[in-house]
Amino acid sequence: MILDLFSRRVIGWSLADRMNSKLVTNAFEMALWRRRPAPGLVFHSDQGSQYASFDFQQLLANSGITGSMSRKGDPYDNAVVESFFASLKTDRVSLRDFQTREEAKRDIVDYIEIFYNGIRLHSSLDYVSPKDFEEKWLAAQGS
Repeated sequence: MILDLFSRRVIGWSLADRMNSKLVTNAFEMALWRRRPAPGLVFHSDQGSQYASFDFQQLLANSGITGSMSRKGDPYDNAVVESFFASLKTDRVSLRDFQTREEAKRDIVDYIEIFYNGIRLHSSLDYVSPKDFEEKWLAAQGS
């Protein structure tokens, strides 16, 4: 899952049976496609092997993006992302009894794209959704 810290919007995600470099590479490629960032962006992650992998580090370098990893044992560096996963579990996963993996995937995608990005209010955004926050910001820029 790739989250834009400015708006708290999930801009890239991927679902798989295993946590590996392909999972994060797929999510990052979605985020790149959606945002098309200029070189110089900083991408922050924890020290997971999938983020340190050659494939993922090469993707960052080829995109002109600087990688930044949490210090060992510093949980505050990823607090926003951890908060997302806590919300996903509380708002959705713990309330459902999925019969299949596909059912779970569909429901999680719906949660991310419809509810979390478009409806869920965030105190850090003055109680608007990430989508509304970005729209207000763009309007204020005259775009």
